[in-house]
Amino acid sequence: MSSSCENYGTSNGSACACPPGFGGSNCSQPACGGTIFQGPSRPLASGTPFANLTSCSCEDGWTGTGCNVCQTAKACQSGFASVEGSGGSLTGADTGQNNTLVCSTTPQVYAASEMSCDVQNPTLQGIFPGPSTLTILRTLNASFTPLPNVTAFGPSGSVYAQLFYQGVEQFYCTADSCQQDLGSGDGSADWNCQNLQCTCRKGTSFCGAVSVSDLTGIINTLSGTLGISCDPPSPDNHTATCAFKQDTIQEVFGSAGLALSGCTFGECIAQSTLDTLSGNSTSTDGNNSGGSSLSGGVIAGLAVVGGLIVIALSFLLLGWLSQRRARRRGVGALDRSGGVSAIWSDISYIVPQHSSVPWFSRRNIGDTDTQKVVLDNVSGRVVAGEVMAILGPSGAGKTTLIEILAQKSKSGRVTGRVSFPGKDGGDPRIGFVPQQDVLPPMLTVYEALLFAARLRLAEGVPDSEKRARVENIMDRLGIAHLRNVRIGDGEKRGISGGEMRRVSIGLELVAKPDVLILDEPTSGLDSVSAAKVANVLHALAHDPENPTAVIASIHQPSSHLYHSFDQILLLSHGRALYTGPGGFAPAEHFSAQGIPYKEGYNVADYLLEVASDPPVALFQLSASMNSGLHSGPAGSSTDEVEKGLGGRSPNGLTLENKIEDAQEPKKRSWYHVRRYQATFLTQLEVLLGREWKIMRRDKTLFFAHIGVACVLGVFCGGLYFHTDDTIAGFQSRVGCLFFLGALIAFSSLSALYNVVENRPLFLRERSASYYSPTAWLLSRFISDVLPLRIIPTIIVSTITYWMAGLAADAAHFFKFLFILVLYTLAMTLFNFLLACLFRNGGIAILTSALTALYQMTYAGFFVHLNDIPPVLRWLQWLCPLKYTLEALSVNEVGSGLMIKDSLEGVPVDVSAALIMQTLFGFGANNYYRDVLVLFAFIAGFGLGVIFVVWLRVRERR
Repeated sequence: MSSSCENYGTSNGSACACPPGFGGSNCSQPACGGTIFQGPSRPLASGTPFANLTSCSCEDGWTGTGCNVCQTAKACQSGFASVEGSGGSLTGADTGQNNTLVCSTTPQVYAASEMSCDVQNPTLQGIFPGPSTLTILRTLNASFTPLPNVTAFGPSGSVYAQLFYQGVEQFYCTADSCQQDLGSGDGSADWNCQNLQCTCRKGTSFCGAVSVSDLTGIINTLSGTLGISCDPPSPDNHTATCAFKQDTIQEVFGSAGLALSGCTFGECIAQSTLDTLSGNSTSTDGNNSGGSSLSGGVIAGLAVVGGLIVIALSFLLLGWLSQRRARRRGVGALDRSGGVSAIWSDISYIVPQHSSVPWFSRRNIGDTDTQKVVLDNVSGRVVAGEVMAILGPSGAGKTTLIEILAQKSKSGRVTGRVSFPGKDGGDPRIGFVPQQDVLPPMLTVYEALLFAARLRLAEGVPDSEKRARVENIMDRLGIAHLRNVRIGDGEKRGISGGEMRRVSIGLELVAKPDVLILDEPTSGLDSVSAAKVANVLHALAHDPENPTAVIASIHQPSSHLYHSFDQILLLSHGRALYTGPGGFAPAEHFSAQGIPYKEGYNVADYLLEVASDPPVALFQLSASMNSGLHSGPAGSSTDEVEKGLGGRSPNGLTLENKIEDAQEPKKRSWYHVRRYQATFLTQLEVLLGREWKIMRRDKTLFFAHIGVACVLGVFCGGLYFHTDDTIAGFQSRVGCLFFLGALIAFSSLSALYNVVENRPLFLRERSASYYSPTAWLLSRFISDVLPLRIIPTIIVSTITYWMAGLAADAAHFFKFLFILVLYTLAMTLFNFLLACLFRNGGIAILTSALTALYQMTYAGFFVHLNDIPPVLRWLQWLCPLKYTLEALSVNEVGSGLMIKDSLEGVPVDVSAALIMQTLFGFGANNYYRDVLVLFAFIAGFGLGVIFVVWLRVRERR
């Protein structure tokens, strides 16, 4: 193509081959009168510096700018005859066919059709008040036109267009690879073309005659896809309404593109050709698009959603299969428990002291100057069927020893040996009752125990046996009368402290422990309640069928309570002063060492007085006694020791067991992967059942969210009630969308509080291997998201949407809800992450609030994102609210919203997409990208929560 030929004419030596209706040496002069059959000999318009058509008139039967549009068959026949004569033949005509020329005046193109339209847009007319017209030559099948290269131009499937203002051509465009779609056959026609390019004629009104209104930069950059859509012609005047569509034009004038009115169509074509091609709605490649196709973004979104559904269903199926398999191969009945002894020797526990030492001057953790010895070479043993009491004053190390024996994670350094002889295969079941009663306050006593039974007893045990086990435990603990009484807490009164303690013990007993370890089970109880607890422990230990070793730390027992223990371990300053039988044996032992005991005095008080300020000689004596402990008393065989289990402290230091045969010791990590009694699906079912019961009994939070959603929905809807289509009104629309996003960000704080509130219960249950952290997270997410997040979000959004008068069609409304639900999920998971990451709930809440303020700053509403300094601008890509607000805004303007306003008397009728990009910098085609980014945030926060819970949210004492 020669650069010297305008209107995309082709260079033919020294001359240019021009499109129909143009001529001159460089195709810059439009035709003035005549017919399209005359080609280069047609009369041309004149004018300086540009040719002007204002004074031109058309011959009969021809109309439109440049007189290129036929109106009658007679005009086509006379025009052809004037050039070819009455005996001239049509191109491609066969003998015997009807070769009479006719004029097709419909939007459908058969070979090559001319059209001429008036351009009427208030904004464009405000800048250029004169008349503007657009002429378009559409060539579908160039070989069927009467005179190729005369009545048609360019290859098949091409378009050539020119815009005239006050009779002067302003710019011209071309596109190729065009396809024609006739829709449902109602007379409309849509053309979709590729490779659009336009050229502005320098110095014309549109292109630099007035610098303020110079459109050269915009017109010359028009590219990509071109659409020409025409409605059926009106039966009154045979004109139609059309639209000239291109991305930039649609951004300025709306999704409907540049509106064209009064469009006339004319195509001279032989009747035989018309008969042959009638009904041919295909393009040059023969493809007929009978309807709109899904965009790539829709397909990608559907693929993502479909993939997530498939993954969820796959996991559900695997869980069901695993659950079914476990129940089929289950034991079918409760197995025996007890018969296991506990032996420990040389247990030491050291805590590094760093609080008063600067970090840069801290020495190695092994330096004794920076360590505190809590336990120092403590040894002891208790066999099945005995109850051991660990006594000592405050700070003696009772709780520390109890937790080490229970294999709880410790923050310090643990050394020594622990074994549990007597278990034939598998790990011993160790029950641990902490000092504090952490119980679900909204459950009844029976429900709490049944919850533990369903998760801590084998999957294969029938539910009826689990219920019977719970009933039996309640009878043994003396709490059967409390079956349907809620446990309660500090706010809502429930059962008493002693009853809570027995429920805590029951939670461990339902799991049939081989060894039961308790930390101060009688602290804070009156003497009667303490006696009841002691009787329960004594009965458990001396059960003839399932004798159990029971170890309990006791702070200050009464005389009656003291004499219920079979073995006594007395601690002082982290060392064992006495290990052996209970009763008066300890008093006789210390009396023999020169510390007299007064008859009738409480032995427990006597022992505490001895341990409070013991002579140094007692430590030396206890060390010699402990060295011979492993020989064991009569009746304790060496075989019991040989069956000990290895262990490892949480800091990686070995807790080895003495194994006296030739085999290597078996060691297991204290961070080993736990094996849960219940399958994952059962864990999820039981956890969701508990959450549902709690929510059903305490509806305060749910109704608070619903009530606030209704009130704020009415408030926000009233604040932005029926926003208009002005520039200020559009800014209010975006403000309404921003308000909803900010509301979700702050209301999600309650999700954080819920996790913080339930954290102690989760830590206790996780340490006891009730369920996996993933099951707990999923149950919390499901029980929190649907009633407290999604339902309130839908309520407030629906009320606001219709009151504010946003896009009034179902498709855009559900896309609007979809974005807000995605943002709700993202913010809920983000607050879950903060709640799990920080142990201090106040820090987590503060971080969440500050993050919400950050999101509001970078959402694009308060400050234009392109105006932010580059050093801070990158933070916008980490802001979920930015993508949410952009997607909501794009969805709103995607409904075809047009801004109708006036600026200093100049009418404005432009697409809201242009205002959106100008004021907020949002991309008009970013909806599906934003959807995928929000999905990425959800996935990232979800994986982060799982990672943090598995690694950080664990019991550490």
